[in-house]
Amino acid sequence: MPGPPADFSSRKVTPVEFDAVIFRTHNITRNPIFFGRSGLHRFDAPDRSYGVLYAGRDAHCAFVESFVKSGSRIITTTELESRALAELKPSKPLRLIDLTQSGTLMRIGADARLFAGDHDVAQLWSMAFHEHPSRPDGLLYPSRLDQMRQAIALFGDRSLKIVELSRQSWYAPGAQRHLLAEVIDHYDLQLIENRFVAPRKPAASSSSRTGELF
Repeated sequence: MPGPPADFSSRKVTPVEFDAVIFRTHNITRNPIFFGRSGLHRFDAPDRSYGVLYAGRDAHCAFVESFVKSGSRIITTTELESRALAELKPSKPLRLIDLTQSGTLMRIGADARLFAGDHDVAQLWSMAFHEHPSRPDGLLYPSRLDQMRQAIALFGDRSLKIVELSRQSWYAPGAQRHLLAEVIDHYDLQLIENRFVAPRKPAASSSSRTGELF
């Protein structure tokens, strides 16, 4: 897919208001409100001049975008225990470019490879959206693994205030475990227990206590 057209800044791009809870999977030892500049992810700044926070509109999206790797359906308990699901809420409505709506990709000169193709090209588009005169806070786009789910990329230099509502390990018991089971079943994933549990030593028999061999 080509990069943004030369006249992109003059094309009509109207951000929509978004005022709902968003869901983010993150390293359990770190703050979920983090705008990364690694350059490794789809809509990161190509020159790392601004950070990007990735999230989903629901827990399913937050799960598949973080855990599921293309071509694999295996999820381990170690992975689940090391990551948490956070619910976040913007303090004021976000202004997002909605790439999920019919006609939007055609109007801007892009196609669905923007969500599943080469990261280098997607990052050029990220910069074009970021620099557009409409000054959006970020993007709303289809998940690459479940196009019925919507993902979000927020630009870190937009003076956004995000509030953390909750945070819990993906492998926590109770309601969280029920949510995990629902997600695993929905995507027909395989959950593998890969923690090592040392076997308990057998209780000593009467013969061994008296020194008898048989």
